[in-house]
Amino acid sequence: MRTITIHTFIIAAIIICIASNLRADSIWAKRDQNKKDIYADDKARHIGDVITIVISEESKVDNKQKRNLSKTTSRAIDFDGQLGIVSQTPSGEVTQNYLPRMPGVKMAASSSNTLDGKADFKDERSFIDSITVVVIDIMPNNNLVVMGTRTREIAGDKQVIEVSGIVRPTDISYDNTIKSEQIANFAIITKNTGYASNFNRPGWLGNFMDIVWPF
Repeated sequence: MRTITIHTFIIAAIIICIASNLRADSIWAKRDQNKKDIYADDKARHIGDVITIVISEESKVDNKQKRNLSKTTSRAIDFDGQLGIVSQTPSGEVTQNYLPRMPGVKMAASSSNTLDGKADFKDERSFIDSITVVVIDIMPNNNLVVMGTRTREIAGDKQVIEVSGIVRPTDISYDNTIKSEQIANFAIITKNTGYASNFNRPGWLGNFMDIVWPF
């Protein structure tokens, strides 16, 4: 009987020691303070918060112009030299010509002018990317003013992307992203410098010939 009491005392002491190290907290409490809460809402709402913009912009321009102009002019002059200041009898017979007769003149001229013009301009561009921007201001209606910059430099080619716009909080997805077409006053500027950019534009001589060449 005494042995059972000692064993019971030892078991109770062990349980007390273990229970002193347990946390009397909610079962939903985070074990690591650096981990994300299961039901946390990470949507951007305050100045300094970040939001990811999914950029999917496509533009297509197909502009055609055609102009046809035609002008034809024809002139003719036939003068017999008689000025017509004469006296006539009642029967219409000319009795006297008060002005001397001049040499007759007969002339004909015609001209023709034709212009055919045609211009065709096509431009297709597609820009797909994503960039994380920062909320820099909050408008009175709670819309968020965002702005961000991304710089890439690979093998001497440098690309800088600048993005800005106004975001409505209700358009932000649960994963804190928003599509570019949902952003008001959306502006995106890309700047490319380096070796590749020199091959994507005409040289100075080509630009000069485009300006001075009349045709």
